[in-house]
Amino acid sequence: MAEFLSSPLASVVFLFALTGVLIAIGIFIISKVRAGIHERDPDASEHLTEFRELYARGELDEAEYKTIKATLTTRLQKELKESEPDEPR
Repeated sequence: MAEFLSSPLASVVFLFALTGVLIAIGIFIISKVRAGIHERDPDASEHLTEFRELYARGELDEAEYKTIKATLTTRLQKELKESEPDEPR
């Protein structure tokens, strides 16, 4: 058995097995990264709801909330404008 493990054939089989395992790991990692890329980013209205709840619980002061609200309102208006279908002429 020890003689087989030191033979060139055993080395080739071992390298092919190792290569297969590394390719499988690479495919798994790439699929996880791609799945993460395609996750949906919450839209401005969802963020606004979250920050409104934080403000209601007292975790944000009024100045912070107003700043965030102004920023998200602008972003929400932009999102709504982009989602409107073009009017036919």
